This record gives sequence, C-alpha cells and structure tokens, in this order.
Amino acid sequence: MTDPAELSAHLLAGAIATRKISPIEVVEAHLDRIARLEPKLRAFVEVYADDARLAAEGADRMIRAGHAVGPLHGVPVALKDLIDLEGRITTGGSAHFRERRATETATIARRMLAQGMIVLGKTHTVEFAYGGWGTNQHMGTPWNPWDLETPRTPGGSSSGSGVAVAARMAPWAIGTDTGGSVRLPASFCGLTGLKVTIGRVSTAGIVPLSTTLDTPGPMARSVEDVALLYTILSGPDPRDPNTRGIAPEDPMPVLHRGVRGLRLARMPAAERAGVSSEMLDAYDASLEALARLGAEIVDIDLPFRFVDLVTTSAIVMAECYFFNGALSEDRASRLDEDVRLRTLAGAGVSAQDYLRTRRMQQEMKAAFARAMDGIDALLTPTTESAAIPLDAVDQAVMPSRFTRFGNLLELCALALPNGFTTKGLPLSLQIVCRGYDEATALRIGQAYQGATEWHLRAPAV
Repeated sequence: MTDPAELSAHLLAGAIATRKISPIEVVEAHLDRIARLEPKLRAFVEVYADDARLAAEGADRMIRAGHAVGPLHGVPVALKDLIDLEGRITTGGSAHFRERRATETATIARRMLAQGMIVLGKTHTVEFAYGGWGTNQHMGTPWNPWDLETPRTPGGSSSGSGVAVAARMAPWAIGTDTGGSVRLPASFCGLTGLKVTIGRVSTAGIVPLSTTLDTPGPMARSVEDVALLYTILSGPDPRDPNTRGIAPEDPMPVLHRGVRGLRLARMPAAERAGVSSEMLDAYDASLEALARLGAEIVDIDLPFRFVDLVTTSAIVMAECYFFNGALSEDRASRLDEDVRLRTLAGAGVSAQDYLRTRRMQQEMKAAFARAMDGIDALLTPTTESAAIPLDAVDQAVMPSRFTRFGNLLELCALALPNGFTTKGLPLSLQIVCRGYDEATALRIGQAYQGATEWHLRAPAV
C-alpha cells in the first residue's frame, strides 16, 4: 500500500471520502514522518500530535457514519506560526512571544476546521514574517530537504511551511505573502504556492506585518491541491474589511480548460541580467512548453524595472515599525538582529514618504494595467536562482526581486516547479495575473503541470 504521506492532498481527500483509507492512518503516517524527520529539518514550532489523533478518530467515525462535513474532512494541514488558534501559542517567529497564547481562532483556520481538516501543528517563520531567505536566529532555521549535506535557504518568511510540505510531513500548509513569502519558499522547496489578491482571503487572526500588503495563501505539491484549498479559504469576512464585497471564488470550473488562445507575456530581455543560467534555461523551456499547448507568447513593455521596486518598501517598513517598533527599540528584547534592523528602519519613514509611496502605488497599478491590456498573464522566474547555502546569504539583499511587485500592485501570482539544477535543486516559474484573477493563474499552472512532471519529484528524505 502507498504511504499516505506520499499522496497529494486531493488524492488523500478522495481516498478518505471513498473510505479507501482512514483519517487515522493518514494522520499517523504524517506524525510518524514528522517524528523521524523533524530533528533534522526543524520545520515545526509545535506539533499537536495528541489532538491530531483525537481529531482523526472523530473524523473517522463521522465519515463511517455518513456524516462527512465536506470534501476535505480528515485531511491534515500545517499552519504558519502567525495564524491564531484559540488557546494555542502564536510566536510570530519571535522568541519574545514564546508564551503568547491566542484568544481567538483566525478566520482561515475556522474555515478549515469547519471542513473537518486536522491541524498537525505550527510551522516556523522568519521573525515578524520580515525576511525572504527563511532564517531565524533564535527560533531556528528550517533545513531545506533538497540538500541534506549543505544547509540551504528554505525561503521565507513561510520557511517551515515550505519544508514541511516538501518533506511530506504535511500534504499542504498555509503561508502568508507580503513581498513573496509564499512564493519564495515554494521556489526554493519545489512547491506550488498561490499569492492571492489583497482581500481575497481574510487576514483576521493572523499576526500582521503590513496590513496593506499581507495575503495568506496555500502551499502544496500541485496546482490542483492549491486550487482545492483556495476555494475553502477565499471569501468575505466581517472581521477583515479588506474582504468586504469580494465574493468567494471557485476556480475548478476553468481549471482544466488549458491555455489555448491565452496571451502570455515573457519578461523584458533586460530583466534576464542577474538570473542564473539554469533558472533562465528552465524559464525559456516553460515558455516553449506553454506555446506548444496553444498559448501565444508575446513581448511586453513594463513601466518599471523589478530591481527598482525596492524603493517602495516604505510601506512595509512603516507598517512593521507600527506593530513591532517598541519591541525593536528595546535592546534587551531577544530579537533576530537582522529583523530588528529592518524594523527600526521604519522609524525613518516619514508620513510624507509613506503617503508618497501609497500614491506611487496607485499610479504604478494603473500603468501596469495599461501594459497588460490584452495579455492574460506575465511569466517570470520566481527567484533569481535555486536555494543558496545559508553561509552565502547576504541579509542586506532580499531574494524577492520578481515577487514584491505582485503585492505592491495588488496582483495574484502562482509559483510552481519548472526544473532542477545539476545539483538536484528545484527551479521555479511565476505566473502573474491581474488582481482577483486567481482562476486564470491556476488554469495556466494546471495546464503546465498536466504537460510536465517537475512537481511530482520529491526530496530523498
């Protein structure tokens, strides 16, 4: 019999629903894998083993009695340690908050629990979710499972979620994305990750980094898994005003329509500078694969250079300082010093700087919309290279060159595996679509994964 931990989430859901496998077997398989791999990989802050087993027993009884509450009943999930569960500790990646217990449950967690899903535990994050490499000085940096000899960047800030799913310790997980924090670990860990449009998924009950840019999203092994979980997460929430008037979306009706007739833009040639040759080769091969599937690959003139958008970080700096400035000013606090420096930089952002950046944001949104007229998606690499050794990380440089504009311009984007380096490290393609057009991004990604097998590979752990 196939190890349940090796099955993709949608296959697990189907097997549980048809009683080919029980939630008890599924949860035990994942807990066994966590017990075996966690000492090396350090993906989890806390594992809820006893509660997960109790929930699995309850789910099994309900399903056998014909009382399944939804198609995902009994399927386990891992949550980034920014997401509140009432009575559970939420550290936000900070050793300072090791004893902070949540007094409420985040809306997205409520929605998953209402579907009968089972939370395996909380996964590591960069402190305050403020960093793209996935490092954390005090809480620990998860080990990227694609290289068991050299510690490499797992991607951040949703580092533990990326490692847990890649290593088959969870079939899928929730991350958050403020400048790339779902897509960066998806790239470095060989996963599929969806950055949703602001307001598409509620942030209520999630520790904030930047309320202007924060977006929670699913991380999984395939587009089909991501789309399935996304349908559960999306929709308005009275606790989050950003979601007001935004209806839930079901991408499934268009997921398998293919890409024939779609116009997909390649990034300008000037943007290839600084990208590794292996990443560029995989990118070019992805464009060719989509063209063979019937998409029209077109050129685009962008109103900005990706590297120049770092100047718009005033929004994140100011808002992070609002939430965490007092703690960062206290030199006695036990903080990641790299994150402390980033947070303190927000003290230098004046009201004029902040409002100027917000105005620039709206102007750039309009300019990008004009550039995308008649184009269904913009395709880029997700990162400039595959995961690098941790000892080569320059904390002054973020790996979010191709991701941060998606948050700034309120777009949606999908990252998915599109190749491997000669050392066996995953490479990644990013599909960027207009805001609230997640269905198209998922449709393109599904067509690509239907014609390739990169997403089926697993690290040898």
